[in-house]
Amino acid sequence: MATTKAPDAGRRSDRSRRAIHDAALALVTEQGYRRTTIEGIAARAGVGKQTIYRWWPSKAAVLMDAFLDLAGRTAEDAGGAPEPDGAASSGGSAPGFPDTGDLAADLKTVLRATVDELNNPVLEAVTRALTAEGIVDAKLGAEFVQQLLDPQLALYVTRLRAAQEAGHVSAEIDPRIALELLIGPLMHRWLLRTLPLTHAYADEVVDYAVGGLTPRA
Repeated sequence: MATTKAPDAGRRSDRSRRAIHDAALALVTEQGYRRTTIEGIAARAGVGKQTIYRWWPSKAAVLMDAFLDLAGRTAEDAGGAPEPDGAASSGGSAPGFPDTGDLAADLKTVLRATVDELNNPVLEAVTRALTAEGIVDAKLGAEFVQQLLDPQLALYVTRLRAAQEAGHVSAEIDPRIALELLIGPLMHRWLLRTLPLTHAYADEVVDYAVGGLTPRA
């Protein structure tokens, strides 16, 4: 007598989560964060509102989880950030941040990857929506910084401290301020669309910043 296979609850949950993620991202892209609601997300995803609240406490939590999932999938599709040949883990370099011994080259590699992410149409609309809403919604802004930005900024700090230990960067500089010299110009140009955000611009930012970070004779 044939037996009926029990439904795979885990697979069904994964499908529901992905549908909710996709619905949240689509609605934020189409109508912005403020007009996106839990009810709207549930309707677009084809699930009950209670399903969303079982997994997430708020709309912000849904969107943050969806964005982090999207960013992770995008990085996987791209094969991760490129790492130059011969990259070594010298002096406590951070995973995902190259340390070839050439600080300027390593920073250009990472900033070029950042340019590509910011220009990626799949990520851009949602990143802009969450960034803009985070300015007026302090709680959402704090979550965005804590969950997404801080882990990335920590990689810069670790790499710059390794450069200090190697004598490539002045011992007096504060790595947390120094990294803002690198990231700030890119975000300013991207947010305000003052001029095109390109690899060439990223390279120039590194050249300008590193020139002021290196020890002076």
